[in-house]
Amino acid sequence: MEYKVESTEILRNKCAACYRQFNRIEHLVEHMRTSYHSAHEPMCGICKKHCRYFESLREHLIGPLPKQECRNIFSTRGCKICLAILESPYALRVHQDRCQLSGGNAGLLGRFANLGIRDNTESGSTGGTQVVALACKMVGGGSDGSLDLCAKVCLTDEYDNIIFQSYVMPLIPVTNYRYETTGIRPEYLRDAIPLRQVQKKIQDFLCNGEPMWRIRLRSGRARILVGHGLDHDLDSLQVEYPQVMIRDTAKYPPLMKSSKLSNSLKYLTQAYLGYDIQTGIQDPYEDCVATMKIYKRMRSQVHKVEAYPLASDTKNRNNFAAWRQNELERMSPDQMMEISRSDYYCWCLDSYSG
Repeated sequence: MEYKVESTEILRNKCAACYRQFNRIEHLVEHMRTSYHSAHEPMCGICKKHCRYFESLREHLIGPLPKQECRNIFSTRGCKICLAILESPYALRVHQDRCQLSGGNAGLLGRFANLGIRDNTESGSTGGTQVVALACKMVGGGSDGSLDLCAKVCLTDEYDNIIFQSYVMPLIPVTNYRYETTGIRPEYLRDAIPLRQVQKKIQDFLCNGEPMWRIRLRSGRARILVGHGLDHDLDSLQVEYPQVMIRDTAKYPPLMKSSKLSNSLKYLTQAYLGYDIQTGIQDPYEDCVATMKIYKRMRSQVHKVEAYPLASDTKNRNNFAAWRQNELERMSPDQMMEISRSDYYCWCLDSYSG
């Protein structure tokens, strides 16, 4: 009888999301207050455990010390790219043919684009484009060549079509062309478009006629911008853009390492798309294609629809308020999970825009 009471108490103090156990109910309440568990977290398709990062979920399934029951099922019915669990080994084989993507003709198209400027920013065919990917390639400036200067930029749409691609003339002299990775030679920049002109063209295309101060998600014409390490790219272009419209694969929590550091785009492409990039000379078009595919894969996730999905939404601010402590301690772990919300914007929410 004593054992049953102890077992019930352990279950009462066990997190319904990550399954951590606590000695006291108030410790569980504090955990829920700070963990921001939600329906948008990566989740094991077998035991339903929530993980903060896809890397943590990968370790749970196929890491050095996986959960044995989950690993056994995943080894026969689990997709190593998207980490989904299929109904049968046959269903897995069919699924993997679709799940493992390809870079397609990224390298070929990128090299072909070297033959001249691509500029469709004012074309009527891009009028309905709402999501675009941006990538830059940097050469070196300064006395030691360590200062990053944008020398080539590419902008693509959701279907890997080039909207704008050009070499860029930096504001200061180039001292290191970094040819081994950029493939850029001095003659390529001789007649390149000046940085200020490229900056205005990209800024105008992103804002799409919307004043910067008025840009809001799902409330205007401004476009969603996708990329990897976009702070660095936008800084090199001297372009400003609202964070609410930026989707950065280097900063998206589910795609980060469990140490909270960013993964490289090369790793993300291999792990989440199943193909390799950045082998030899690198092209920004290839990076645009990869980041857009990763973004679309994250956006296509199907999660529970919630009226107010963010912890920062006004309706959720008192969910775990200190003055509710006694009420929260009377709740079950499942009830606490019901009112818990995410502290990051899940890209699946972009699917409900419009």
